[in-house]
Amino acid sequence: MTTVSTHVLDAALGRPAAGLTVTLTLPDGSSKTGKTDADGRARLPDELTPGVHTFTFVTGPWFAAQDRDTFYPEITVSFTVTAGEHHHVALLLSPFAYTTYRGS
Repeated sequence: MTTVSTHVLDAALGRPAAGLTVTLTLPDGSSKTGKTDADGRARLPDELTPGVHTFTFVTGPWFAAQDRDTFYPEITVSFTVTAGEHHHVALLLSPFAYTTYRGS
C-alpha cells in the first residue's frame, strides 16, 4: 500500500506541534487537508499514486495562536512517492528555522 504521514515537532519548545494545518497536494492538483494530532502527527489514509506530492504546513496561524512570531508563514515540502511504500515526511520547526527529512 502506498501511504503518507507526517510528524511535526516544535524544536524550540521541545514538544509536538499539535493542531497545525497540513495540506497534501497530489500530482493531479487535488488536495487533502488535515491537522496534526496531540502528538504532532497526521496520517492521510488514502492510497497514493506515484509521482511528486507536496505537503504545505500552515505555520503562520499556528504560531500566531500562541502569540509567537515566525519568519515562515507556511512551509512547502515536495517529495516523490514510490508505489508500494509508506512515506513519512518529518518536520522539525522553530519560529525562524526548519528542517525536514524522510522518516519511517
